[in-house]
Amino acid sequence: MRRAPGRSGRALTYPEVGASLTGELPPGYRHQRHRVRLGTGRALFERSAAAVTGWELHRRAGVRPALGTPPAVAGSDVDLTAALGPLALRMSCRVVAVVDEPDRRGFAYGTLTGHPERGEEAFVVHRDADDAVWLEVVAFSRPGRWYTRLGGPLARDAQRAATRRYLRALVELPAAPLP
Repeated sequence: MRRAPGRSGRALTYPEVGASLTGELPPGYRHQRHRVRLGTGRALFERSAAAVTGWELHRRAGVRPALGTPPAVAGSDVDLTAALGPLALRMSCRVVAVVDEPDRRGFAYGTLTGHPERGEEAFVVHRDADDAVWLEVVAFSRPGRWYTRLGGPLARDAQRAATRRYLRALVELPAAPLP
């Protein structure tokens, strides 16, 4: 796992950097930990890992990285946009760690100043000893803006819905290699 500081000058909004990848989520946050079996085989693992690190997972889930966003690199900042009905929600995050192991690949990003939430989310594809391929999404968060504090349950529901979209996005990944 590689970690690097950000280069944009914007600050992370929480102190527990990297905790989404450690297995121990910090207290005082809402926690989410979901995983889904994608299938089996090295080819599926490679396609799925490329979809995660190349932002295709996010695109398929309706969360758009800014044009020209490179694959996830530790220390890089990414501006994301999610449509909420007629509204577009902009969110800025920093890739705080990249996982690049033979049977585990993905990354974690953390929220930057101005993001509606405070916390971190990790997206990791792994292949187990039985050749099964899994996507795991782990997050901890709490409201970061007045409207997410005010929205309470609605903000939590929106985050759960986004996680479900992430999980479905790779389950529905076509068999063909990604562009």
